[in-house]
Amino acid sequence: MIGIISDVHGNYSALRSVLQRLDALGVEQIICLGDTAGYYCQVNACCDALRERGVLSVMGNHDWYLARQQRCPRSNSANACLDYQAKVISEQNLAWLDGLPLQAQVHGMSLVHGGWNDPLDEYLQPAQAYFEALPGRLFVSGHTHVQYLWQGQGKVYCNPGSVGQPRDGDRRAAFATWDGERFDLHRLEYDIAEVQQAMAEAGFTPYFYQNLENGTQIGGRISSIQAL
Repeated sequence: MIGIISDVHGNYSALRSVLQRLDALGVEQIICLGDTAGYYCQVNACCDALRERGVLSVMGNHDWYLARQQRCPRSNSANACLDYQAKVISEQNLAWLDGLPLQAQVHGMSLVHGGWNDPLDEYLQPAQAYFEALPGRLFVSGHTHVQYLWQGQGKVYCNPGSVGQPRDGDRRAAFATWDGERFDLHRLEYDIAEVQQAMAEAGFTPYFYQNLENGTQIGGRISSIQAL
């Protein structure tokens, strides 16, 4: 069994709980669909945990922003968080993020963070015509922070949702598993107060972390995915 995680976003409190659950499920391998960086202040603990386990990861847009010293074009809040992470991240973890690939293949699954037209920053809405243009049968990506499973004719797509910042109105950390035949979607409660306290101690106001209680984007917006 393979564990599939995405969009950890510096939330080690959530990641730790998900890794413990994946261990309990007996997964043989864990893959990460990017965005270990961004938003929350525990970026080193998150990178350390994935590196120590040898987790296969692709690069997310926030990983790219941080590693390449770029700005997020959509969000001042995201940039404030990235500015903090740029000050505290270790050289080893920054180098690891910088070296992540944009795409990968594992056990017949095609992995990207966003989509196959734009691996870093495509907000994917599944469609038969979209996947028919791509080789292969199994596709997984993150980026939307919305857990989703889609099956078409000869094609299967899974978005495991976000470990560190769910945006679908469910505050529980999200992840998925693949047993060689099917994807399963999972949700898990974790200690939200722990990461909120860490954010407060790092100097952030509640605006940056109160959304975790409701499973929304910073600012309170709920996201969704619909098949086209």
